[in-house]
Amino acid sequence: MPLDYPIHQRTLPNGLRVVISPDHNVPTVTVNLWVDVGSRHEPEGKTGFAHLFEHLMFQGSRNVAEGEHFSRLMAEGARLNATTWFDRTNYFETVPKGAFELALWMEADRHGYLLDAVNQANLDNQRDVVKEEKRQRYDNRPYGHAMEDVYATIFPKGHPYHHSTIGSMEDLDAASVDDVHEFFRRYYGPNNTVLTLVGDLTPEEGFAAAERYFGPLPASAQPPREAVEPLAPLTEPVRLERVEDVPSNRLYLAFRLPPAGSPEFDAAELAMDLLAGLATSRLYRRIVRREQVATSVSRTAMGLVDGVSLAMLVVDAADDADLDDVEARVCEELERLGKDGPTEIEMETLRNDSERWWLSALASHDERADTISQYTLLHDDPEFVNTYLDRVAAVSAEQIRDVVATWLAPQSRAVVAYLKEDVA
Repeated sequence: MPLDYPIHQRTLPNGLRVVISPDHNVPTVTVNLWVDVGSRHEPEGKTGFAHLFEHLMFQGSRNVAEGEHFSRLMAEGARLNATTWFDRTNYFETVPKGAFELALWMEADRHGYLLDAVNQANLDNQRDVVKEEKRQRYDNRPYGHAMEDVYATIFPKGHPYHHSTIGSMEDLDAASVDDVHEFFRRYYGPNNTVLTLVGDLTPEEGFAAAERYFGPLPASAQPPREAVEPLAPLTEPVRLERVEDVPSNRLYLAFRLPPAGSPEFDAAELAMDLLAGLATSRLYRRIVRREQVATSVSRTAMGLVDGVSLAMLVVDAADDADLDDVEARVCEELERLGKDGPTEIEMETLRNDSERWWLSALASHDERADTISQYTLLHDDPEFVNTYLDRVAAVSAEQIRDVVATWLAPQSRAVVAYLKEDVA
């Protein structure tokens, strides 16, 4: 039976897609915006711009002073932040009902009139902030560059997903104020944005407020480019090794997948859960609990939209384990799943676990709003929150077997290995 979260949608004359999901159980409103710009939109030589704007958007706009977005909303009891990813940048706040129009006004001001506040001093300051973030999150922590290595290894140079969201510090250093202004004008417009409101309001209240604050903004964003050509699975393994000061030897096994939203991606996501996402997953039972050649194993199914997605297994090897042997055991499990498929008990476990985490996530206004924005912006499907579990239930054991044999075969892996330094 489908879920029945109320979904009301409307597109303003300037192209802003607005989705309202009333929920009167708590007197708060979540304001969530997804802008169709992420690191995949950055050309060579201009990497890191999408993430830079995540920072600049909190530094003031035409009618909002530097730092005021945080200070005024937090004074009202708000929780707020922003994030950048390959396919989008999102901005969000959850506020008491009485402050939701303040949040909308401030969002509209920075989404429409940010450039009034972006000058050389502002740009220099936020470049330094991004550099410090890179030092903390990438340069000075174990395995900090692993994901950059994975992307660069599995996606060819020049592909939209080849570089990470943090981008190149050299590119940011070379960026002029004019470069930054041009990037904003290209992507930041209501016709490239989704606004979702979830919480204690009626559809009429939500649409009227969206029109009041965002309606005057012009449809300024340029049309999106076409998706790149889909990438097929790798035809033979590729490998990158790093020797660094890390706590343990670690393997990242990455695979290309079909784009998110496809039935094949749904099946691959379940396959990754079956391999390493559950307490009863095959790899956890075998290499961690039974054979004890690994201390942990985890998985990611990263749904992307530009012609390809990404699957990844991460394995921390036990101190006395041979890393090649650990990798061989992982490949054996991939081959076995691609040959035999999951059992009926595994299929039931997958469906039950999907229902548990999906309902848990959607119980939160924040997560529900973010998921609605995601599937409205990237897939034009705001009702996805209500239909996802039906999609999971429709995936068969044969589909999982076939997607593993086609996309997760051992010969299609890209391996990034982090090896402990020999300190003897």
